[in-house]
Amino acid sequence: MKALNYESLKESGYNGFILENAPEKVMQFGEGNFLRAFVDYWFDMANEKVGWNGKAVLVQPIAMGLTKLINAQEGLYTLYLRGSEKGEKIDDKRVISSVSRCLNPYEKEDYESMMALAASDDLEYVVSNTTEAGIVYDPSCKFEDCPPTSFPAKLTQVLYHRFEAGKAPIVILSCELIDNNGKELEKCVKQYIEQWGLSAEFAAWCEKCTFCSTLVDRIVPGRIRDPQEKAALDEANGYVDELIDVGECFGVWIIEGPAELEDRLPFKASGLNVHVVPDVTPYKKRKVRILNGAHTGFVLGAYLAGFNIVRDCMHDEVVKGYMNKMLNEEIIPTLPLDRKDLDEFAAAVEDRFNNPFVNHELLTISLNSTAKWKARNMPSLLAYVEKEGKLPKCLAMSLAAYIAFYSNDIQERTEKGLVCKRPAGDIYTISDDGWALDFFYDHKDDSVEDLVKAVMSNEKMWDQDLTKIEGLQEEVTKDVRMIREEGAKAAYASCLA
Repeated sequence: MKALNYESLKESGYNGFILENAPEKVMQFGEGNFLRAFVDYWFDMANEKVGWNGKAVLVQPIAMGLTKLINAQEGLYTLYLRGSEKGEKIDDKRVISSVSRCLNPYEKEDYESMMALAASDDLEYVVSNTTEAGIVYDPSCKFEDCPPTSFPAKLTQVLYHRFEAGKAPIVILSCELIDNNGKELEKCVKQYIEQWGLSAEFAAWCEKCTFCSTLVDRIVPGRIRDPQEKAALDEANGYVDELIDVGECFGVWIIEGPAELEDRLPFKASGLNVHVVPDVTPYKKRKVRILNGAHTGFVLGAYLAGFNIVRDCMHDEVVKGYMNKMLNEEIIPTLPLDRKDLDEFAAAVEDRFNNPFVNHELLTISLNSTAKWKARNMPSLLAYVEKEGKLPKCLAMSLAAYIAFYSNDIQERTEKGLVCKRPAGDIYTISDDGWALDFFYDHKDDSVEDLVKAVMSNEKMWDQDLTKIEGLQEEVTKDVRMIREEGAKAAYASCLA
């Protein structure tokens, strides 16, 4: 079979939407699985739904990447969006044609092409996802570097070249998984302007660019790892695709920006799940407390109860019921968004956890649960106590499950982590900060009462003494004892009574 390109795609008989030629309106720093299953998908949909008529040029942010492979396939790749919606299995296929080419700026010709694109009248947006470490100010970067190593330094060069060419300011959409990603990127650009002694006129021009913080939400497993499955897909498609990408069917993009940006972007008119809002903070809180909080809230106890994969938990009425009660009665009422919006997001969470294509292991989710419970679940517990004047049973149980998971029949402390034994008899290793693992190992012989008190009063863990919350220590002590004596599933069931 031929490799995927426009000619072989036509020969394969593919009859989906394809846009072969269009102006290059997007410069995208990042060519990996996530952006191709997320941002480039939205732009591809806008091309089909409202005739946006635009292409993205991908820029490889580091020296090694996918440039040659993307260009060999003329920017085309097959995207599978898989999951569950309202209990129905979804497995959709789409060939994405919103990418025109990819540049490796570490090669002189491609660096010059990047600068030529920067000065183009067609360019409207810069998009980035250069990982959490990408938005970093590196003072070793110089203006004359071709290119500088850091992404913010590259962007500063791009913006300066555009300014020098007399072109209009543009919109920058940051997708890195850090708080205030757009603001942090703008801050780095300003640091380079100062370090490199660039003009006040350029600094004023940059102020007219719109640096948007955004919240991205889609699980992207990425490439097909099973060679037999990959071969079967290529056979069914009629072409060989070395850039196959896989994401869950759920996806939402929240963009912080001025109101007029919503009409300027092609997504609202396309009816897509992309929204421009004045502040992404409530939506980040929604994601962290509902999606991530649900994970951390139930997986530790579920693992002790004998479950291994998230999907299997969604097929158990007790674990699923515990999770939904925690979300609907204890977490959602504390959040500052419309209740209908929150309910719909929570309903989608159950579908996402029930994804028949993803074997999401509970032990993987358990990584660094000390910091995760503090960031994801503790704020909901504190907000509920303040709002309702009583303890939230499920969230209190989630703290008990954390303590039980970290202390269940401790075997040894190794370089890899804290080794414990599950009630069924199998060994598991907890991965977390060394000081947290040392703490639990040092307290392995404590009584339940002493252990709970030591954990809850540890201000290094929680930045406060949780024993000062009236009744919480007694409740968590009772719950830990129930988990140890009756099992975690019975303890979860007690929350449903």
